[in-house]
Amino acid sequence: MTANPVLGVVFHWIGGLASASFYVPYRKVHHWSWETYWLVGGFFSWIIAPLVFASLLVPDFWHALLSPKTERVPFFGHPLTLSNGGILFLTYLFGALWGLGGLTFGLTMRYLGIGLGMAIALSYCAAFGTLMPPLFNGSIIHIAQTMSGQVILLGVLVCLLGIAVSGVAGMAKERELPEERKKATVKEFNFSKGLLVATFSGVMSACFAYGLAAGTPINQVAQQILQRHHRAVFWDGLPALIVVLLGGFTTNFIWCAILHLRHHNVHEYLALTSTPDKNHIVTVVDGPEYSEPPEAMSRKSRRAGMAVAARPIRVPLLINYAFCALAGTLWYLQFFFYTMGQTQMGPYKFSGWTLHMASIIIFATLWGVALHEWKGTSKRTHLIIGAGLAVLIGSTAIIGYGNYLKIIQKPVTVVVNR
Repeated sequence: MTANPVLGVVFHWIGGLASASFYVPYRKVHHWSWETYWLVGGFFSWIIAPLVFASLLVPDFWHALLSPKTERVPFFGHPLTLSNGGILFLTYLFGALWGLGGLTFGLTMRYLGIGLGMAIALSYCAAFGTLMPPLFNGSIIHIAQTMSGQVILLGVLVCLLGIAVSGVAGMAKERELPEERKKATVKEFNFSKGLLVATFSGVMSACFAYGLAAGTPINQVAQQILQRHHRAVFWDGLPALIVVLLGGFTTNFIWCAILHLRHHNVHEYLALTSTPDKNHIVTVVDGPEYSEPPEAMSRKSRRAGMAVAARPIRVPLLINYAFCALAGTLWYLQFFFYTMGQTQMGPYKFSGWTLHMASIIIFATLWGVALHEWKGTSKRTHLIIGAGLAVLIGSTAIIGYGNYLKIIQKPVTVVVNR
C-alpha cells in the first residue's frame, strides 16, 4: 500500500480531537474521588477497548503477539538482538513508564485546566517523543541530510514554537485572571503545582512513542495477517497497542490502589450514596438534594433552616460509569487513529508524534475556549491564543509536506562515462 501523508495527517487530527476531548466527560462524574473515576475510565482505555478493537479488526491478533520473532535494535551504537519475549517486555516496559506520565496527566488537568494543562505537558511530550527515537538509533544525521528530512525537522521546530506560544498565552491568563475566576472554571487551580506535574507528565508520556517503536516487529506480523485476510493494513498497530496499554494500566492500577488504601474509599465503585465532607452542607430546596459550601448558600436558605449537615448525597452510579466509559473510549481512540495515521506517513514515521501532539493542543485549546477557561482575559491574550493555533496548524502542513517529499523522491542514478 502506497503511503498517503495527507490521509495520515487527517487520521492524526482525528486522534488529536479524541485525545483533547477525553477529559470532558469526566466533568459529568459526581461524588467520586479522582482515583475512582480515573481507574474506571482507564479500564475502558487500557483493557476493554484495545481488546475489542483488535479482535474485531485484526484476525488472529494473538498470533501477532505470540509468534516467534527477533529484532535487532541499536543501543548506544551497539546492536541488541531481542527475541519475542524481549520485544514484548520492552514494549510493556515503555508502556509502564508512560503510565507514570499518564496518571499525572489527569492531575495536570485538575490543577491547570484543559487548555493550559495540555499545552505545557504536551510541549515536553512532543519534544522527547519526536526527537529521541531518531537520536537514539542514529538516523537523525541521515534525516538532516535530505531535503524531505530538513522540511520535517523544520515542521517539528515550528510545532515546538507553537507550543511555546500557547504556553505564553497560559502564563498571560495566570497573570490576568483573579484567583476566584480561575477557581470558577478550574476548581483546584494551582499554577506552581500544576507546572511541576505537567513537566513530569510530559517527559514520561513520551515513552508511549518508544513503546510503539519497540512493538514494530509485532506490527509486521499483524500486517502479514491482514494481507492474508485481505484486510486494510491501517490496523496493523492494534496488537502492539494492547501490550503498551497493559503496561500503562499496571502503573495506574498500582497508584490508584495506593490512593484507595490511603483514603479508604474503595467502596465508591458500588456505593449509591456519599457522605459530604465536613466543609460542605447539604441543602434541600423543594426537591433533590445537592451539596454546596456554606459560603455559597444564600442568606434566605440559611434563615429558612433548610441546611442539614452531613446528610448523605445520592450518587448517580450508572451515569458515572457511563461517562467514565465514554471518557476511556475517547482516550483509546486517539491511539487507534494514531496507529492508522502512522501507516500513511512513509519512511519518516517519527514525525507522526509531532502531528499527534500538535493536533491535541489545537483541539484542547478550542475546548478551553468553549468551556470559558479563557473568559475574562485581555484581547492581547486572545490574539496570542490565535497565533499559537495558527503556528501549530502550519507545523502540521509543513510536516505533511516533508513526508510527501520523501515518498515522491526518486533515487538518483549517476552514470559515469568511460
